[in-house]
Amino acid sequence: MPEIRVLMVDDHLMVRQGLHSLLSQYSDINVVGESDGGSAVLELVIGLQPDIVLLDVRLAGPSGLDLARQMHRAHLETRVIILTSYDSEDYLLQAAQAGVYGYLLKSASAEILADAIRAVHAGERCLSPTLAGMALQQLETISQTQIQTETGLLDQELELLQLIAAGATTKDMAGTLYLSERTIKRKVQDVLDKLGATNRAQAVAEAYKRGVL
Repeated sequence: MPEIRVLMVDDHLMVRQGLHSLLSQYSDINVVGESDGGSAVLELVIGLQPDIVLLDVRLAGPSGLDLARQMHRAHLETRVIILTSYDSEDYLLQAAQAGVYGYLLKSASAEILADAIRAVHAGERCLSPTLAGMALQQLETISQTQIQTETGLLDQELELLQLIAAGATTKDMAGTLYLSERTIKRKVQDVLDKLGATNRAQAVAEAYKRGVL
Protein backbone atom coordinates (compact mmCIF):
# COMPACT_ATOMS: atom_id res chain seq x y z
CA MET A 1 0.00 0.00 0.00
CA PRO A 2 1.24 3.54 -0.71
CA GLU A 3 2.57 5.47 2.26
CA ILE A 4 0.15 8.10 3.56
CA ARG A 5 1.86 11.18 4.94
CA VAL A 6 0.07 12.65 7.97
CA LEU A 7 0.48 15.94 9.84
CA MET A 8 -1.06 16.25 13.32
CA VAL A 9 -2.28 19.61 14.62
CA ASP A 10 -3.40 19.62 18.26
CA ASP A 11 -2.51 21.96 21.10
CA HIS A 12 -2.12 19.14 23.63
CA LEU A 13 1.27 17.42 23.59
CA MET A 14 -0.05 14.22 25.17
CA VAL A 15 -2.74 13.93 22.50
CA ARG A 16 -0.14 14.28 19.75
CA GLN A 17 2.12 11.73 21.42
CA GLY A 18 -0.79 9.33 21.82
CA LEU A 19 -1.85 9.70 18.19
CA HIS A 20 1.72 9.23 17.03
CA SER A 21 1.98 6.03 19.06
CA LEU A 22 -1.37 4.72 17.75
CA LEU A 23 -0.61 5.43 14.11
CA SER A 24 2.94 4.08 14.26
CA GLN A 25 1.53 0.53 14.29
CA TYR A 26 0.29 0.94 10.71
CA SER A 27 3.03 0.52 8.14
CA ASP A 28 1.18 2.51 5.46
CA ILE A 29 0.73 5.62 7.65
CA ASN A 30 3.69 7.90 8.30
CA VAL A 31 3.39 10.86 10.69
CA VAL A 32 5.67 13.40 9.04
CA GLY A 33 5.13 16.28 11.43
CA GLU A 34 3.11 17.82 14.20
CA SER A 35 2.09 21.26 15.41
CA ASP A 36 0.27 22.81 18.35
CA GLY A 37 -1.47 25.25 16.02
CA GLY A 38 -0.89 28.90 15.23
CA SER A 39 -0.59 30.94 12.06
CA ALA A 40 2.45 28.95 10.87
CA VAL A 41 0.40 25.79 10.24
CA LEU A 42 -0.32 26.72 6.63
CA GLU A 43 3.41 27.20 5.95
CA LEU A 44 4.08 23.84 7.59
CA VAL A 45 1.52 22.15 5.35
CA ILE A 46 3.04 23.76 2.27
CA GLY A 47 6.52 22.72 3.34
CA LEU A 48 5.79 19.12 4.37
CA GLN A 49 3.07 18.47 1.77
CA PRO A 50 1.25 15.84 3.86
CA ASP A 51 -1.55 13.85 2.30
CA ILE A 52 -3.71 14.22 5.40
CA VAL A 53 -3.91 16.79 8.19
CA LEU A 54 -5.49 15.69 11.47
CA LEU A 55 -6.84 18.94 12.84
CA ASP A 56 -8.44 19.73 16.19
CA VAL A 57 -11.18 22.37 16.30
CA ARG A 58 -10.07 24.40 19.29
CA LEU A 59 -6.50 25.61 19.09
CA ALA A 60 -4.45 28.50 20.40
CA GLY A 61 -4.59 31.21 17.74
CA PRO A 62 -6.65 30.44 14.63
CA SER A 63 -9.19 27.69 15.25
CA GLY A 64 -8.94 24.42 13.39
CA LEU A 65 -11.93 25.46 11.29
CA ASP A 66 -10.17 28.72 10.36
CA LEU A 67 -7.07 26.74 9.35
CA ALA A 68 -9.21 24.34 7.31
CA ARG A 69 -10.74 27.32 5.48
CA GLN A 70 -7.26 28.71 4.76
CA MET A 71 -6.12 25.39 3.29
CA HIS A 72 -9.31 25.13 1.25
CA ARG A 73 -8.88 28.64 -0.17
CA ALA A 74 -5.23 27.88 -0.97
CA HIS A 75 -6.37 24.90 -3.11
CA LEU A 76 -3.86 22.60 -1.47
CA GLU A 77 -3.95 18.90 -2.35
CA THR A 78 -3.75 18.06 1.36
CA ARG A 79 -7.04 16.75 2.76
CA VAL A 80 -8.28 17.62 6.23
CA ILE A 81 -9.80 15.35 8.85
CA ILE A 82 -11.20 17.16 11.88
CA LEU A 83 -10.30 15.11 14.97
CA THR A 84 -11.96 16.62 18.01
CA SER A 85 -13.86 15.98 21.22
CA TYR A 86 -16.72 18.23 20.15
CA ASP A 87 -19.80 16.71 18.52
CA SER A 88 -21.31 20.14 17.89
CA GLU A 89 -23.84 20.43 15.07
CA ASP A 90 -22.52 23.90 14.29
CA TYR A 91 -18.91 22.69 14.10
CA LEU A 92 -19.95 19.85 11.82
CA LEU A 93 -21.70 22.24 9.44
CA GLN A 94 -18.76 24.67 9.45
CA ALA A 95 -16.36 21.82 8.76
CA ALA A 96 -18.39 20.74 5.74
CA GLN A 97 -18.45 24.31 4.46
CA ALA A 98 -14.67 24.51 4.93
CA GLY A 99 -14.17 21.57 2.60
CA VAL A 100 -12.92 19.02 5.11
CA TYR A 101 -13.05 15.35 4.13
CA GLY A 102 -13.68 13.86 7.53
CA TYR A 103 -14.99 14.64 11.00
CA LEU A 104 -14.05 12.17 13.73
CA LEU A 105 -14.35 12.22 17.48
CA LYS A 106 -11.26 11.53 19.57
CA SER A 107 -13.11 8.62 21.15
CA ALA A 108 -12.74 6.74 17.84
CA SER A 109 -10.58 3.62 17.99
CA ALA A 110 -7.16 3.44 16.36
CA GLU A 111 -8.57 1.15 13.67
CA ILE A 112 -11.41 3.57 12.84
CA LEU A 113 -8.94 6.45 12.64
CA ALA A 114 -6.56 4.49 10.40
CA ASP A 115 -9.42 3.41 8.13
CA ALA A 116 -10.63 7.02 7.94
CA ILE A 117 -7.16 8.21 6.94
CA ARG A 118 -7.01 5.58 4.20
CA ALA A 119 -10.53 6.41 3.01
CA VAL A 120 -9.87 10.14 2.83
CA HIS A 121 -6.55 9.53 1.09
CA ALA A 122 -8.56 7.58 -1.52
CA GLY A 123 -10.87 10.56 -2.00
CA GLU A 124 -13.76 9.39 0.17
CA ARG A 125 -15.54 11.32 2.92
CA CYS A 126 -15.83 9.95 6.44
CA LEU A 127 -17.80 10.75 9.54
CA SER A 128 -17.94 9.34 13.05
CA PRO A 129 -20.90 6.94 13.19
CA THR A 130 -22.30 8.82 16.20
CA LEU A 131 -22.55 11.97 14.06
CA ALA A 132 -24.33 10.38 11.11
CA GLY A 133 -27.82 11.14 12.42
CA MET A 134 -26.88 14.76 13.06
CA ALA A 135 -25.48 15.13 9.54
CA LEU A 136 -28.61 13.65 7.96
CA GLN A 137 -30.79 16.02 9.98
CA GLN A 138 -28.71 18.96 8.74
CA LEU A 139 -29.08 17.81 5.15
CA GLU A 140 -32.84 17.47 5.57
CA THR A 141 -33.11 20.96 7.06
CA ILE A 142 -30.97 22.50 4.32
CA SER A 143 -32.95 20.67 1.65
CA GLN A 144 -36.31 21.79 3.04
CA THR A 145 -35.11 25.39 3.32
CA GLN A 146 -33.87 25.34 -0.27
CA ILE A 147 -37.13 23.88 -1.54
CA GLN A 148 -39.15 26.41 0.45
CA THR A 149 -37.06 29.22 -1.07
CA GLU A 150 -37.54 27.85 -4.58
CA THR A 151 -41.32 27.66 -4.20
CA GLY A 152 -41.51 31.10 -2.60
CA LEU A 153 -43.56 29.76 0.30
CA LEU A 154 -43.51 31.90 3.43
CA ASP A 155 -43.29 30.36 6.90
CA GLN A 156 -46.97 31.02 7.57
CA GLU A 157 -47.90 29.51 4.21
CA LEU A 158 -45.91 26.40 5.09
CA GLU A 159 -47.81 26.24 8.38
CA LEU A 160 -51.06 26.48 6.40
CA LEU A 161 -49.93 23.58 4.24
CA GLN A 162 -49.23 21.49 7.31
CA LEU A 163 -52.69 22.26 8.67
CA ILE A 164 -54.32 21.42 5.33
CA ALA A 165 -52.41 18.13 5.22
CA ALA A 166 -53.69 17.37 8.73
CA GLY A 167 -57.26 17.82 7.49
CA ALA A 168 -57.96 21.22 9.06
CA THR A 169 -60.91 23.22 7.76
CA THR A 170 -60.87 26.93 6.99
CA LYS A 171 -62.50 27.56 10.37
CA ASP A 172 -59.92 25.38 12.13
CA MET A 173 -57.03 27.24 10.48
CA ALA A 174 -58.55 30.61 11.31
CA GLY A 175 -58.76 29.62 14.96
CA THR A 176 -55.22 28.20 15.04
CA LEU A 177 -53.59 31.18 13.33
CA TYR A 178 -55.86 33.84 14.84
CA LEU A 179 -56.91 35.11 11.42
CA SER A 180 -60.28 35.65 9.80
CA GLU A 181 -61.71 32.94 7.57
CA ARG A 182 -61.60 35.39 4.69
CA THR A 183 -57.88 35.95 5.22
CA ILE A 184 -57.30 32.20 5.47
CA LYS A 185 -59.06 31.61 2.15
CA ARG A 186 -56.90 34.27 0.49
CA LYS A 187 -53.69 32.85 1.93
CA VAL A 188 -54.66 29.30 0.95
CA GLN A 189 -55.18 30.52 -2.60
CA ASP A 190 -51.69 32.04 -2.52
CA VAL A 191 -50.35 28.62 -1.51
CA LEU A 192 -52.23 26.92 -4.34
CA ASP A 193 -50.89 29.43 -6.85
CA LYS A 194 -47.28 28.98 -5.72
CA LEU A 195 -47.55 25.21 -6.00
CA GLY A 196 -49.48 25.30 -9.28
CA ALA A 197 -52.37 23.44 -7.69
CA THR A 198 -56.11 23.81 -8.34
CA ASN A 199 -57.33 22.50 -4.98
CA ARG A 200 -56.10 21.74 -1.48
CA ALA A 201 -55.61 18.02 -2.02
CA GLN A 202 -53.50 18.68 -5.09
CA ALA A 203 -51.48 21.28 -3.15
CA VAL A 204 -50.70 18.76 -0.41
CA ALA A 205 -49.72 16.12 -2.97
CA GLU A 206 -47.46 18.60 -4.75
CA ALA A 207 -45.90 19.69 -1.46
CA TYR A 208 -45.03 16.07 -0.60
CA LYS A 209 -43.71 15.51 -4.12
CA ARG A 210 -41.38 18.49 -3.83
CA GLY A 211 -40.29 17.62 -0.31
CA VAL A 212 -41.82 20.69 1.34
CA LEU A 213 -43.83 18.49 3.72
